[in-house]
Amino acid sequence: MDVFWMLDRLRPTAAGLDAIPAWFLRLGAPVFAAPVAFLFHQSVIECVVPSQWKTAGITPVPKVSKPVQPSDFRPISLTPVLSRSLERYIVRSYIYPALQHPPPGLSFDDQFAFRPSGSTTAAVIALLHTVCTMLSTNGFIHVLSFDFTKAFDTVRHATLMSKMAQLQIPDSVYNWIKDFFQDDCHCTRYAGECSSVAEVNCTKSKTYLFSKCFPHNCIPILLL
Repeated sequence: MDVFWMLDRLRPTAAGLDAIPAWFLRLGAPVFAAPVAFLFHQSVIECVVPSQWKTAGITPVPKVSKPVQPSDFRPISLTPVLSRSLERYIVRSYIYPALQHPPPGLSFDDQFAFRPSGSTTAAVIALLHTVCTMLSTNGFIHVLSFDFTKAFDTVRHATLMSKMAQLQIPDSVYNWIKDFFQDDCHCTRYAGECSSVAEVNCTKSKTYLFSKCFPHNCIPILLL
């Protein structure tokens, strides 16, 4: 795990509740790389995500110029920078490669979001190809588009982990991800004030923004 490379290339981003900014980790990468690598290694082999790394700070950001009700705010949830860095490493090193060769029971051919080779451009090209192919043998076709409200909220942990178990990933990584979805906490920061930390009680998927059951920064690939 090249932690120095990871820290040295951190992009400017907001800090979590630990108040450790990305620029500080990037500037001190030559000194921090070794101890951070040890922490990351221990976290993965012990299959335990530190509780501080699973505690998110939620900042309500107005979606309209004059918000008057809770729905006028977009809750942006952030965990510490180190937590996000380890999540990104897990996804790029284990999840992405596993998705390239899924088991027979799983197929991601029509999944374009949150994949290394996926993009909105690829989705449009695939749709146009399908439409043109069908029009070559049909006079017309119907295209139906659906938008699931809070789609990530409806994914159950048990279903998610049963599919994750089918992927070719190490047991320690699977158990690390399982622990990642357990015993989360959050607090809300607004107008310079911060609420007390509360435990998340949620049986469904930890959604990024709305139910506060999932840190906003977490890699959405886990919820494919």
